[in-house]
Amino acid sequence: MNARIRKFFKEEDGVTALEYGLLAAVVAGIILFFARDGLTAVFRTILTKLQGVVTNSDAPAAS
Repeated sequence: MNARIRKFFKEEDGVTALEYGLLAAVVAGIILFFARDGLTAVFRTILTKLQGVVTNSDAPAAS
C-alpha cells in the first residue's frame, strides 16, 4: 500500500499534462485580450455580410 502511494506521488505524467493545459489557457487568454479589437472588427464584418445575404434572400425573385 505504501509503495502505491509513493509511486502515485512520484508520477509526473498527469502534472505535465495539467501544466500544458494551464499554459495553453493562459496563452489563449493573452491573445484574446490583446486581439479583442481586431476580433470584434472581424465578427462585425461577418455579421454585416450575413445580414446582407439574409436580407437579399428575403426579397422576391425577379422574373
